[in-house]
Amino acid sequence: MSAAKLLLVEDDPALSELLEYRFQNEGYAVRCTGDGDEALVLASEEVPDLIILDWMIEGTSGIEVCRRLRRDKDTAHVPIIMLTAREAEDDRVRGLETGADDYLTKPFSPRELLARVAAVMRRIRPALAGETIEVGDLRLDPVAHKVQRRGRALQLGPTEYRLLKFFMESPGRVFSRGQLLDGVWGTGSDIELRTVDVHIRRLRKAITVEAAKDPIRTVRSAGYALEAV
Repeated sequence: MSAAKLLLVEDDPALSELLEYRFQNEGYAVRCTGDGDEALVLASEEVPDLIILDWMIEGTSGIEVCRRLRRDKDTAHVPIIMLTAREAEDDRVRGLETGADDYLTKPFSPRELLARVAAVMRRIRPALAGETIEVGDLRLDPVAHKVQRRGRALQLGPTEYRLLKFFMESPGRVFSRGQLLDGVWGTGSDIELRTVDVHIRRLRKAITVEAAKDPIRTVRSAGYALEAV
């Protein structure tokens, strides 16, 4: 399996050098920058498997970089771990609401960051390699385009299949309707946000099996998430 591609966005040279060294030793292919504008360019040139993003960086701020990455259909699915010296709860919530998957406050242990990245990579690697993805009792084969639940084959329309695959690549993460629209339909789509709700209902119906819980969680005023049940 090829090395996982990691984009490290950190403007502290000493910390950046340390993290680059540690991740390379773990077998990651690392690209580094301390500038938000360059980070967006690097992410568009070669979409990484995961992004470590500092909040306070040169140029475009980390929070804005995160927001733009989530708007781009090519990077909307990429996991983002934010680094910041901000300890206030409101700042952590803002980072997560913008689209970050995880949040680490400085100072932190490089070992802890390595562990968090490894946990994310274990989750997403099957999707990157074209292998079967499993979340709870759901099983999706991206090569054969087949979905099963509790061993039973499910019949999904093409849009519902793409929607489910998008969810299964980031289990537990809450996506807003806008993020789902961008990630599944593309940023150039003129589809209305309420169309997302229609396809969520269709997906729920398609993956319903007897005596099984609904794995799609509605988060009020935020969006939807797929949970392992």
